[in-house]
Amino acid sequence: MPQDLKTIASFHAHVYYDQETRTEAELLRSWIGERFTVTLGRWHDVLVGPHERSMYQVAFAVEVFPKLVPWLMLNHGRLSVLVHPNTTEPLADHTAHALWIGAPLGIRGERLPETAEAELPLAPNTTPSLPA
Repeated sequence: MPQDLKTIASFHAHVYYDQETRTEAELLRSWIGERFTVTLGRWHDVLVGPHERSMYQVAFAVEVFPKLVPWLMLNHGRLSVLVHPNTTEPLADHTAHALWIGAPLGIRGERLPETAEAELPLAPNTTPSLPA
């Protein structure tokens, strides 16, 4: 049987950068915060979790997906972005259920559990002031 869309509690977008693209990542982050009701996560200049490059996370509710993700497709520049649902299957969410915007990067799947509680949307820390 197909999975029900109701199993998606929220989404994450992981924006990856390196020393050469850090300024672009900063600009993209400010653009996102100006346009979308999301939770902008901390900068991770060192590798964390399953990620093989420096990144920050953008957490967002299911209803934000249809506006934010196409916008990221058009505005990511040279940055790679991993977008994944948050269900009860973190490993599958970051691999089989994920989509890449820009060049795909590696994910260290061994650092993710196969099952866990789905992450509900976090309280947004942005106040959009511009249209998407």
